[in-house]
Amino acid sequence: MDEKRRYFDSVGDKWDKNLTAEDLERLSHIIDKFNLSRGLKVCDLGCGTGVLFDMLRRRVGEEGFITGVDFAPKAAHRAHRNFPFHNIGVVEAEVCRLPFANSAFDLVVSFAAFAHFSHKDKAIHEAYRILKPGGRIVIIHLAGREEIARLHHRIGGPIDHDELPDRRQLQEMFNGGRFNHNELTENDSLYLAVGHKD
Repeated sequence: MDEKRRYFDSVGDKWDKNLTAEDLERLSHIIDKFNLSRGLKVCDLGCGTGVLFDMLRRRVGEEGFITGVDFAPKAAHRAHRNFPFHNIGVVEAEVCRLPFANSAFDLVVSFAAFAHFSHKDKAIHEAYRILKPGGRIVIIHLAGREEIARLHHRIGGPIDHDELPDRRQLQEMFNGGRFNHNELTENDSLYLAVGHKD
């Protein structure tokens, strides 16, 4: 197991517990903006211990399905244990090699994880592949690029250099992944990127 996997296995629960009630409320409002309808299939990349699962599950209903993906075995196991519902599944996998069929999902979401992906461009390509036409990828961090970089540098270790792409880099990734109508909202307290698959 590599150093980054070991790190996230060791801090997964603590990381999620650092989210405040205000953070969770902000997340809920952000997800509301995407008007998720009942029956949608959602893939949560870098799901950790399942922070988004309950929010997503309430919006897609019993008919929908949430699939979490995480590369850290203990995190994936905790997510599965924390949410033992018939319409939530968790897979241990690399985001750049997803074990899903083409056009399997309506939405791909990544919360507080994209900065840590070692091969962001490949993750974008994989997201495009597993999305249905008309689907979207949504990348959410509750801080801007500079703050994320400072935080990760302060923590150090295997996440010392984990950063978010700037607007130009993100556009190149989205274009390379064939996403269209891309959007990036960024300020000191939010990094929200959306890519659309035609």
